Amino acid sequence: MDAGQGLSTSEVQSIREALAAGRKPRVVFTAAAGQIAGQVGQVIELTDPEVSDEFVVVRFGRDELPFSPADLAVAPKGATRRVVEPKPEPEESPVVAAPEFVLDTPRVPAQRPEEPKVEQAEKPPARRAVKAVKPKGPAGLTVTLAYADGEWTVAAQQGSKALAKPYVVKPAEALKMVALVDVPGVQEAVEQILGTERAEAEQQAEKLRAELAEIEARLAELREAR
Repeated sequence: MDAGQGLSTSEVQSIREALAAGRKPRVVFTAAAGQIAGQVGQVIELTDPEVSDEFVVVRFGRDELPFSPADLAVAPKGATRRVVEPKPEPEESPVVAAPEFVLDTPRVPAQRPEEPKVEQAEKPPARRAVKAVKPKGPAGLTVTLAYADGEWTVAAQQGSKALAKPYVVKPAEALKMVALVDVPGVQEAVEQILGTERAEAEQQAEKLRAELAEIEARLAELREAR
């Protein structure tokens, strides 16, 4: 297995099935995992990949950290955890000063032996920082402009929740909304609908004006007959 490549989709599925069966598959960290590349850990859990790209929880030593599939590869058979132990530095032997005999000079107290120096062992690799889980974004928002039975209506819905029930808007407002959508054919369709409604309204108005003229003429005749 090439430790430079991440887990494939089929390998992630195999790990999921192994966890369901009560096993904890071993994986090896790839170069994408940083300074722990080449080390071996055990997968103990798979979280929701839609919440975070790092959904593979691996136990490494005393740590249990999430990683992405690109940070891991399936460990080859017989692979064991390799930890580099720092070599202790040899301790220095204490040096004891010999007594000095001097005539006609004041006695100088013997120097205290120096304490042996203990070299500090090399610090183990720092823990890999755990990335914050990305929260899910808000549900999608849908605004619908509809035309039916001679009326224009607007409705709004976010996910499965209705924010605004369909309410009637003026044709001029509907035309302004459609003007914001730069899609060929949409504005032409709306203008065609408005043109048809305008022609029907003009015909109805002309008919009403003719009826009103007849009524006014009849009223004038009745006034003259007094």
